[in-house]
Amino acid sequence: MTNAPPLRQLLASPYLLLLVPPLLWAGNTILGRIAADAIPPLALSFWRWMLALLIVAPIGLPRVLAQREAVRRHWLTLLLFGATSVGAYNTFLYIALHSTTAINAMLVNSAMPVLIVALSWLWLGEALSLRQWGGVLLSLSGVVLVITQGQWSVLMALELRQGDLVMLLAAAAWAIYSVALKRKPTGLDPMALLTLQIATGLLVLLPFYLWELSSGARFETNLSNLGIIAYVAVFPSLLAYYFWNRGVGALGANVAGQYIYLLPVFTAVLAVLLLGETFGWYHGAGLGLIFIGIWIATLSKKAKKGKSLSPSNALQAKKRGVE
Repeated sequence: MTNAPPLRQLLASPYLLLLVPPLLWAGNTILGRIAADAIPPLALSFWRWMLALLIVAPIGLPRVLAQREAVRRHWLTLLLFGATSVGAYNTFLYIALHSTTAINAMLVNSAMPVLIVALSWLWLGEALSLRQWGGVLLSLSGVVLVITQGQWSVLMALELRQGDLVMLLAAAAWAIYSVALKRKPTGLDPMALLTLQIATGLLVLLPFYLWELSSGARFETNLSNLGIIAYVAVFPSLLAYYFWNRGVGALGANVAGQYIYLLPVFTAVLAVLLLGETFGWYHGAGLGLIFIGIWIATLSKKAKKGKSLSPSNALQAKKRGVE
């Protein structure tokens, strides 16, 4: 018996799958900050997703046409997916990075898992157990440790900026999108969903991009800027969204949301590798706390699934497995 290829193993495990999006989004955050002075925020968001749509359309569009009846029935839900994720989240992120620091942006973004939990409770009636809340708070403490570099004075010295409010809007948009994925149309092909998500998001984004153009905001089409757009179109767009959609579908928004706490740690690691920054003890300690928090939250999820089977149902399941 041969071992499954690494990519197939990754796709088979939602717990591994959800490690990929925060790593790719960390690269997006670093490049978004680098590009803040070179590419206007709405231009970066629009052309990122336009290129992503051109890449995915040959695969996704035939699947959309094959499932057009399901698309017609659920068009409002699909519009919500595109508007909150493609249209709102990334646009608000790029706008925020023009008027706040990376530390502030990461700190505000850390509210996202808590917003996901709150919306899941209000919208879907899904409440966390005490153990899962412990995982959330433990992961949050790891994020704060990384951001403050283990110094309370760093947190006390932070000043709220206009961009922080915009970043909060970005976090809220992503929380709405993640919780709404629970209402994803049953049976809709993942590539069809991603194609529709990008297309509807671009429709929402287009008038705002045209407004930015009318104000005279432009960017040079040099190799550096085009390279940034190409990266954010492929990795934090197509790959990260595909993996996130599958991970949330398998584990739910509450558990998947805990993986967002890895974003600042991965950002710090990439800053060490790409920008020559120093890896401190607080990075390692913060990463440890985040992973322990995620383990506690996912352990509760597994335990809940196990308890949901009655003895008779478990026996029937076992017999089916034998047969």
